[in-house]
Amino acid sequence: MEKIRLLIIDDSALIRTMLTKIFESSDAIEVVGTAADPIIARDKIKKLKPDVLTLDIEMPRMDGLTFLRNLMRLRPMPVIMISTVTEKGAAVTLDALAIGAVDFVAKPKVDVANTLQTYADDLIEKVKAAAKVNFRSEASSVNKQTSHITVAEITAKLSADAVIQSATPKKHFARTDKIIALGSSTGGTEAVKVVVRGLPRTTPAIVISQHLPVAFSASFAKHVNEVTEMKACVAEEGQVIRPGHIYIAPGDKHLLIVRSGARYVCQLNDGPLVNRHKPSVEVMFRSVAQNVGSNAIGVMLTGMGGDGAVAMKEMRDAGSTNIIQDEASSVVWGMPGEAYRQGAGHYVQPLDQVAAQILALVK
Repeated sequence: MEKIRLLIIDDSALIRTMLTKIFESSDAIEVVGTAADPIIARDKIKKLKPDVLTLDIEMPRMDGLTFLRNLMRLRPMPVIMISTVTEKGAAVTLDALAIGAVDFVAKPKVDVANTLQTYADDLIEKVKAAAKVNFRSEASSVNKQTSHITVAEITAKLSADAVIQSATPKKHFARTDKIIALGSSTGGTEAVKVVVRGLPRTTPAIVISQHLPVAFSASFAKHVNEVTEMKACVAEEGQVIRPGHIYIAPGDKHLLIVRSGARYVCQLNDGPLVNRHKPSVEVMFRSVAQNVGSNAIGVMLTGMGGDGAVAMKEMRDAGSTNIIQDEASSVVWGMPGEAYRQGAGHYVQPLDQVAAQILALVK
């Protein structure tokens, strides 16, 4: 099996050395070169022909975003951004994902050298996933496709039982209000925007669990809010869920949907990681299965791994109607692919048809 050819672009010699050590610990990856800035990287890309790049955002001579724009215009290829976990870093990283970066890794603000090693497994899996993304044209999340990435490639940890026990759906006061529950991961920040862009302010409430660090939550909510008629926000404890609003799980809490009398309410949970994630789609979908049932519409968008797939089948069993993004339009068909194999979906749609499918079901 051919190794993935990786080029590391970072102005820090220490970071370049550490990343090289991490990636070369994997039998699947070969670091073919490193570059201290985008100008050096430009020549090395031509000479070394890497399959994947890791790209620091803040660098001398040319910033990462400018380089990324040029790269996606002239030689589209999979790029993983290495960004700082700050509000400014979050905004720039989300811009990079909009330009065409496949994924990102957020490095800590302090003691980077000693703490970067804790991200080793995550870094390696992201490079493996990125290598399977095929670029067909200029960078666009809708224009990327991937070959199948199996759930087995992502080490599973705790199940949703660690936060919310499996149970039959609860009986509540009758309601007619629908809730749209959406899960996403790799490629999801752009995919979510494509979906909500096509939804009017009269759309039922949407609850979203997207795998992001907490420092990115406010920026992501702002990006989503800017493209839709609906009102997007980071979900808060006890917040009443209302039509026309989008509630996004904060990056350090699980989002559960519960009933308070005749109302649906956001509940935030600081429990352990589920499927290696917090927020976990699995946790949110299970809470929707138990508390919303047949009033729910489930949506699974692009993402690495299998988070949410089992609970999406629980949603279907509880009476919800579910939409799965198709393989051709997914950056990574991990989460939607596993939901499909679980028998969780009623409809499999390309990304640009998901909003229309939601509106058809709402009617």
